[in-house]
Amino acid sequence: MKHLMIIALAGSISIWNGACHGSEQDFAAKIDQELQRLLLEENVVVAPATSDEDFLRRVYLDLIGRVPSSSEITVFGLDPDVDKRAKVIDRLIESDEFANFWGRYFKRVVTSRATEQRIRLVEPAFETWFIDQIEQDRSWDQITRELITATGSVMDTGATGLIFSHTGEPQEVAAEISRIFLGIQLSCANCHDHPTDSWTRDSFHGLAAFLPRVTVRREDRDDPRSFAVRSLEQSNRRGRYTENVDQIFRALDRNRDGFLVKAEARGPFATRFDQILAASDSDKNGKLSLKEFESIREMANMAQPGRGELEYYMPNLSNPASQGTLTEPVFFIPEVRGPEVNPGSSDQTRRHALADYVTSPTNAWFARAFVNRVWAEMLGKGFYMPVDDMGPERFAMYESVLDMLAQGFVDHDYDIKWVYRTIANTQAYQRRLTANPSGEYQPPFASAVPARLSADQIYQSLQEVLQIESMGRISGRNRGNAIQQRYGIDPQRSQFVQLFGVDPSTPPEDIIGNIPQALFVMNSPIIEQNIRGTGNTMLSRLLREYPDDSDALSELYLRVLSREPTDREVSINKRFLSEIDNRNEAFEDIYWSLLNSTEFITRR
Repeated sequence: MKHLMIIALAGSISIWNGACHGSEQDFAAKIDQELQRLLLEENVVVAPATSDEDFLRRVYLDLIGRVPSSSEITVFGLDPDVDKRAKVIDRLIESDEFANFWGRYFKRVVTSRATEQRIRLVEPAFETWFIDQIEQDRSWDQITRELITATGSVMDTGATGLIFSHTGEPQEVAAEISRIFLGIQLSCANCHDHPTDSWTRDSFHGLAAFLPRVTVRREDRDDPRSFAVRSLEQSNRRGRYTENVDQIFRALDRNRDGFLVKAEARGPFATRFDQILAASDSDKNGKLSLKEFESIREMANMAQPGRGELEYYMPNLSNPASQGTLTEPVFFIPEVRGPEVNPGSSDQTRRHALADYVTSPTNAWFARAFVNRVWAEMLGKGFYMPVDDMGPERFAMYESVLDMLAQGFVDHDYDIKWVYRTIANTQAYQRRLTANPSGEYQPPFASAVPARLSADQIYQSLQEVLQIESMGRISGRNRGNAIQQRYGIDPQRSQFVQLFGVDPSTPPEDIIGNIPQALFVMNSPIIEQNIRGTGNTMLSRLLREYPDDSDALSELYLRVLSREPTDREVSINKRFLSEIDNRNEAFEDIYWSLLNSTEFITRR
């Protein structure tokens, strides 16, 4: 067949350039040795290495988010170099496609649980920032520090995306910092001691106390996108409001008797006076004293997220309207070493101290959370599952392997690419789907685990298979806007992710398709137009290039499913071709069937 003759000299030269990273390969071998020891203790038979075709499809999807082209598959298969797998891993990791794919992934990890509904306004800036960090080889601790300490306009300072995602609310941001960077679900300890872990309310609110002086405000009333993350010290207007509650009280207290009654209330305060009085009138005399009036601030801040406070007060569950208990910033993992922070410390002092605690080499959960997440994404199963619900009381599979990988991450200064390169070079990553011909279930890491592709992987693979630049309009109208164009963001991708996307922290076994997704692939005009056997489509070019039906079938399967058809598939398709008078229409139906197959949207 023609595609098997792409390289005449493949037997004498290696096609991939670039140096091998021997240290990662050596470390991968140590990982495999430890994992093999543990699997043998359980009498588990591991699967052999997968085929070149399946490996290439897997590593392309996992590292750059798309299927390989048929020529890339053919070239790889003909290459005799024993190190060709390590070299293609190197090439993909150093490509722009790697930074783009994983930058979008981590942006979605942060924004998928956003409580700020206007997050879509700043997602393009945040996505561009994350991609730039990976392109510039920034380490994971550097990226984490910037996300925790960022200030500035949300449109110009992409690192503000984490804080803006939750309007700077200390409790929300604290819970997300713990979940994303440490893999620990601390939010359950907000209102009560954690029911299944050792974390207490003090643990949670001590963490939130690092964050009260963060403000998120719109700085230009005429521009709905002019939000900025600032420290409270930078917000003079807000600072005066916080410090001069007594002045506001005196201005309202027109008869100067030291109490406020409904007749003295004005504006929004008058509208809500009865509600406020019921919640704050502790002595039930129908009036508000200065002390009772001060407790209203907590209610006001709850109603207006992002205002910030000079200090943090742990809410009083018995009296939610009260100010609560003044709480000092204390990191909740006692064995982690870091600076002491007093309640009077500035916002930047607190947030930089928090970043010190989170990224400290003494904080084992920081490295563990990252390598566990990446391992789970690439192998379909993590040492801890879900990836954002780790902790001392949680069970880790093959914990010694996780610890080896996490320590290697620390020793390599939190080098992101080191983790991907090491994992991709392991035998565990490169195994076949099952160890037994019968297809019986195998424990995780003994064989590959099939998983549904992410929205980005499906989108980019459709682009590659259809040979088109853009998927066109996903919905009835084009929702692209100037913001996305400003940052070079494909608006069609954004719409596609809304339709196919899920929270990236969701376990793969919990991700299933739905009817709208199936209908899109079955009935999308953009797909229908580009699977035609006429015009200038990929299929029409393929049919002209391969007049023999067997060769055309083989090439079509290679382009869509990254493999040759089986004998049974060849027989079925040839029988179908013989029944249809029109060759173009018959191949259109076969093409459509492959795109709508479970195999196309599954990682194998």
